[in-house]
Amino acid sequence: MHEQLIRIYLETYFLTFKNNLKMAKQKGILPIQGTIGNITFFKSADGYLVREKGGVSAKRIASDPAFQRTRENGYEFGRAGSSGKQIRTAFRHVLQHTSDSKMVSRLTRDLMRIIKTDSTSPRGQRTLTEGDLYLLEGFEFNAQSQLSSTLYAPYTATVDRTTDQAAVEIPDFIPASMLAIPEGATHFRISTAMAVIDFEQNQFVNDFKQTAYLALDAAGSGTITHAYTLPAGTGLPVFLSMGIEFFQQVNGVYYVLRNGAYNAMALVKIDQA
Repeated sequence: MHEQLIRIYLETYFLTFKNNLKMAKQKGILPIQGTIGNITFFKSADGYLVREKGGVSAKRIASDPAFQRTRENGYEFGRAGSSGKQIRTAFRHVLQHTSDSKMVSRLTRDLMRIIKTDSTSPRGQRTLTEGDLYLLEGFEFNAQSQLSSTLYAPYTATVDRTTDQAAVEIPDFIPASMLAIPEGATHFRISTAMAVIDFEQNQFVNDFKQTAYLALDAAGSGTITHAYTLPAGTGLPVFLSMGIEFFQQVNGVYYVLRNGAYNAMALVKIDQA
């Protein structure tokens, strides 16, 4: 189990390193890929980059007493990466067109921050469920098009464990004045999802709903209510998300706008029990 967490740690660390650290950028008309001596040249989403080759082997990190703190950090970092994958899988139905290229590293970073709020478990064994999961409420899956700056209509998201019910409701609103409408869009669609996640057992129960295609005009949207039933008596964390997608209608066919670049999705309610 520890070896698996170390592997996840290294994989997630590399992804976070690649997405967040400033590296030297190659200049010139002939970009290079490959390794020359201790210098590696490679292509990424941020262009052609260069970094120094090297580092400590995974075998030494897993066994050398000098790296005890590193292993502890690795277990928790791996746990954050694994938990992030569970969240992404649970919301996959609504996440496919509403996330940016750095969402995985941003989510892992925030989950690591939550794990560090666990004030009861020993270092290296801290978990999400013993931390403050509410810190993840409001997480935006697409940093380039955020729900908070796209949808201005008021809404409510509720979880009632006494009745095992959850819901997201948006009162009637005028799309033309309550949405940040991208150029070329003619219609939109609201999607919501519910996920009850058992991070320890790597299991979840989920459900999702979406509206019909709604016109981006001065007519009212009508009240939008998406209700969900939770597993009876569950004590697991409950997550509710809401997202919006924009489309252009051409000859009766709805085309997603710019491959989903303007779509937004956020976690609008977390109930940790």
